[in-house]
Parts: sequence; C-alpha cells; structure tokens
Amino acid sequence: MIEITRADPRGADYIRLLKASDDYAASLYPAESNHMLDVETLLRPQMNFFGVIVDGVVKGCGGFWAHEDYVEIKRVYIDPSARGLGLSRKLLAVLEAEARALGVRVALLETGISQPEALGLYRALGYVERGPFGDYKLDPLSVFMEKML
Repeated sequence: MIEITRADPRGADYIRLLKASDDYAASLYPAESNHMLDVETLLRPQMNFFGVIVDGVVKGCGGFWAHEDYVEIKRVYIDPSARGLGLSRKLLAVLEAEARALGVRVALLETGISQPEALGLYRALGYVERGPFGDYKLDPLSVFMEKML
C-alpha cells in the first residue's frame, strides 16, 4: 500500500532521506549550485512537506514552498530501493493538488542538468523550461521549470 501524507522532516527516516539527497546532489554539483533546504527551513509555515510510505516504510519525501502566487517544488527524493514504482509521479500529483487547493495556479522548480531521470519525469508531467525565478541566479548547471496547475 502506498500512502502520501504530511510529514515531520525531523523524523529519523526523513533525516536519512534528506542526507541521501544532499549526498547525491553533492556528488553531481559544486556547493554553489546546490539549493537544498535544511530541516529547520522545512519546518517553516510556508513549507508543505510530505512523506511517501510504502507498506509502512518511508521510501520518499518532497514538498513545496508556498509563495504568494506560486509554489516551488523542493526536496523530492525517492529511496533508490523504491525507484521505478511511480512514487515520484504520485508524490508530485499530491503536491500539485495541495497547491491547487491553496489557490495557486503555477508550480516552479529548479533541478540540475546531470539528473536526466528527474528532467524526463518533470517534462513528462508537463513542466516546461523557463528562466530563473525568486532568488535564483542563472546557473549553467541548473534547469528551471514551471507547470500551470
């Protein structure tokens, strides 16, 4: 059974996933091109953080930062042992539905050029490339995307 629910990023399983995500990004990009939110930031009221639980075991996480007129998808990560099960698609569907429920009509994200699986997933879900947004600067290692909700 797959469950996607709001989660506390301070939980041990989420700390493990966030560290794995950080380590993976650090293996691909220099520090100045990594834009990860830390656990304390994930606890702020603007952040909506969710866990992906498969048969009672935490296998993924992700969320969105709610801005006035858009949400930014952040910290989407699925444990390698659970990849290929469609969990990212299910998680993104929940994040997008939650954003729509807040009245937001656009989702933005930043990912890296060295993550073809993530880029393929986002494109398949209707995300299109755009320029930097918010506090981001143009970075040759970043890909900025958006989707109308």
